[in-house]
Amino acid sequence: MPLPTPHSAAPAAADTALPPNLFFSTTAQRVGLARQRFFDEGQRPSGLVSDVVIQSWTRCNQAARAVGEALSFNPVTRSRIDSAISRNRMLLEAGHKDLLQLQDMLAGTGCKVILTDARGIVVHVSPAQAGESRLMELAGRVGVDLSEHCVGTTAPGVVLLSGHSCTVRGAEHYFQVNHGMHCAAAPIRDVRGELAAVLDLSCEGREFQFDAAALAGLYASAIENRLLIRQSRPFVLLRFQADPQLLFTPMEGLAAIDEAGQLLWTNAAGRSLLQAPQAPQAPRHAAGAEQLFGLKLAELVAAARSGQWQWHGLPNGLRLCVLVQAEAAATRTVVALGGSPAEAPAAAPATAEAHAQPRLRTASQQLIEQTLAACGGNVSRAARQLGVSRGLIYRHLQPPADAG
Repeated sequence: MPLPTPHSAAPAAADTALPPNLFFSTTAQRVGLARQRFFDEGQRPSGLVSDVVIQSWTRCNQAARAVGEALSFNPVTRSRIDSAISRNRMLLEAGHKDLLQLQDMLAGTGCKVILTDARGIVVHVSPAQAGESRLMELAGRVGVDLSEHCVGTTAPGVVLLSGHSCTVRGAEHYFQVNHGMHCAAAPIRDVRGELAAVLDLSCEGREFQFDAAALAGLYASAIENRLLIRQSRPFVLLRFQADPQLLFTPMEGLAAIDEAGQLLWTNAAGRSLLQAPQAPQAPRHAAGAEQLFGLKLAELVAAARSGQWQWHGLPNGLRLCVLVQAEAAATRTVVALGGSPAEAPAAAPATAEAHAQPRLRTASQQLIEQTLAACGGNVSRAARQLGVSRGLIYRHLQPPADAG
């Protein structure tokens, strides 16, 4: 479905009045000069636009794409939509709450929230808004391909190829028809460290009135953390940070440990604290929990059973709060981590079941109270961070039936 070609096919620099000196006060002037040097003079406009934009222009130019050509967005059929959603079901489930929260936050800004998969196919987009342009309407559909070979230089397309966050403003877009667009995008990675998705914020007709790059990065981190956790449910999960109030936020460090006590992956915040690899290619030869965290197998088991975060000194000298978690699906892993009966603390069979529920309730209450305190008493916000319902929080805060 093509968009009309602009009336003038001349480079954007011709439409931007450039001052006679070399010092430019606006982004539009710098980009105008960059396009003039690149497209008219064949020079590399280093310092005027980012290197990733120049690299994207170069790829599009080498593909013999004309800056003034009309864009054709691929037709979206029901089967294409179903296929895109089916392939990315876990991603969409992981990002559901954060995407809705982000959409609510941006509802009055005219910005669109777009999530693409690793191929550049749109798998989620915020609802259409009144007065939305034809370009935004066509691009913002589940099933549309936003990769560079289809739509030229855009933030999502650059992130797909570079793997790094990117902002593309106005005439930094290769095709003239996109010059009214401004977009900021950030990558989302999976447990293998590979690109799983791209989160993009786009607006048209005006520049962002807030730090779109920071916001896209924050929510991409939140979605990535939730995706990593979903992909690692059979394993032991460690949450850690310098401040317990940062646990269950996009700033927390995360790591997964397998049944051999070896590191499977760490998220970006975790790597900054541990200097650990993102996703070891050979876990059996990778760093283990004891080497990175100074925690032996029996200590991991005990920490997982307690359900409480604890201050802990890492071998690298940092003192962090660490929370060890193992969901029901990870029970086998926790038992394996316990090693021999002599290593793993065991409860007496006759009393273990009797005390299990009180201990679980105490740990849950403490975690909920800590999260509530970090959220300033806001139950809705605490429920979102914990991934539970508000009703569950209220029930856990009620005194036991036999109290008093």
